[in-house]
Amino acid sequence: MKKQLFLFITCALLLVACGGSKLPTEYKETGKLPTIYPDYVDVTVPVNIAPLAFEFDGASDEMVARYAVGDDAIVCNGQPDIDDWRRLAEKAKGSNISVDVYTRNGSQWNHFKPFNIHVSPDSIDPYISYRLIAPSFVSYESLTINQRCLENYDESVIYDNMLCGFESDGQCINCHHYQQYDPQRMQFHARQRNGGTVIVYDGQIKKVNMKNDSILSAGVYPAWHPTLNLIVYATDKTHQDFHTVDSNKVEVFDEESDIIAYDVERDEVTNLENDLKEFEVFPAWSPDGKTLYYCSAHFERQDTAKKKTSEVIRRFKELKYNIYRKSFDPDSRQFGPRELVFDAAAIDKSVTFPRISPDGRFLLFTIGEFGYFHIWHHDADLWLMDLQTGDVRPLAECNSNDTESYHSWSSNGRWLIFSSRRDDGSFTRPFIAHFDKDGKATKPFELPTEDPDYHRQFMRSYNIPEFMRGPVTIKPQTFADVLKGEGVSVKYVPKLNPKK
Repeated sequence: MKKQLFLFITCALLLVACGGSKLPTEYKETGKLPTIYPDYVDVTVPVNIAPLAFEFDGASDEMVARYAVGDDAIVCNGQPDIDDWRRLAEKAKGSNISVDVYTRNGSQWNHFKPFNIHVSPDSIDPYISYRLIAPSFVSYESLTINQRCLENYDESVIYDNMLCGFESDGQCINCHHYQQYDPQRMQFHARQRNGGTVIVYDGQIKKVNMKNDSILSAGVYPAWHPTLNLIVYATDKTHQDFHTVDSNKVEVFDEESDIIAYDVERDEVTNLENDLKEFEVFPAWSPDGKTLYYCSAHFERQDTAKKKTSEVIRRFKELKYNIYRKSFDPDSRQFGPRELVFDAAAIDKSVTFPRISPDGRFLLFTIGEFGYFHIWHHDADLWLMDLQTGDVRPLAECNSNDTESYHSWSSNGRWLIFSSRRDDGSFTRPFIAHFDKDGKATKPFELPTEDPDYHRQFMRSYNIPEFMRGPVTIKPQTFADVLKGEGVSVKYVPKLNPKK
């Protein structure tokens, strides 16, 4: 008689926890890793992350999971108690939490191959913020800027767009941003009715009307200088079109775009880059504040008799953005000439969102076939440049077969957060990966939620995930009251004034 492929094993009951979950005393070994959602198999997590809850992503009548560090274990249905999780994570710091999954089909229990959750001693910033938005072809008014504590599941609204909604004459909010991860120094922008840029600086709140005859538009895509009260923006004339057959569905593009600087204290703006043949966008500062990075696409119009928009629509796949930088003197507040950093057009690609690691060594960006709104492009991937060696490579450790887009560094440079459509191709969700000093990333894990199936039922996209050192404490209604009031008008100056 042939030896049975699977052995039945009797084991002692180790622990009862999490609402009475018990390990089975008899089960069959599958020899396979479990298929779970979210996929937390062999991921690396910060020691202070919220519990990693998951569910079995297959047919079963019941699931039990055992999380263990040595002899210390908790048994639950895949949703660990936060206090038990914290105890295990602290014990596993620098090593692993071992996870065993058991599932029941009828009366038959199955045991899957154990996997590890690696616990890094590197902590992560306690908060992130993001914009929650439905697909733009459904609605744009019903959106919020939210904040989430990464150490637990607490989430709250920073600002609700509907607080200033007026049906057809509504509002849109975007581009929340912080100076050096500080929630007391933040800004976000509102368009349409009651539009303006809200600036928060150490308890002071003001609304700024940044439109001026000498610049294209109010500022978007902000980059707050690490130490100075100076914000660099893109200004643009943006359009959105819809594809009838293309899988990317939506195309967002500019017919013109420039780079400006805004002095928060003096309420002065000036153009930094405004070449009519260049579409400049997405500024970002180096951590020492002495270099400004940004993207730009060269575009020469062929038919000046036609509308600018129609020509860009016709030739949108020709828009190839490269990465440039300009030196900056913080005392004189003057910029040097632009310098090419990465020539994406030379390899028939287009890059966006340059972000420099806090140690100044690595440049992370998104690359796609064309254009700059890669959050809608299924081919978009994360790439990494070593600024010391000039080496460039795809960040294969983090990329998937679908969109990887907006990304941010943690304040200690050891964690990345980015938006990905890898789950279903439609909704962007935040993924986090560890990043070591040598430029290697680990397998990303999806933002933990108390209900492991939450994201698959949540019909919103997470947009612009940003790390924060703490929560924003200003109430949403306070922001709404500021937006409904009069804004401060800016003054145009041909060049920035020196530091006070």
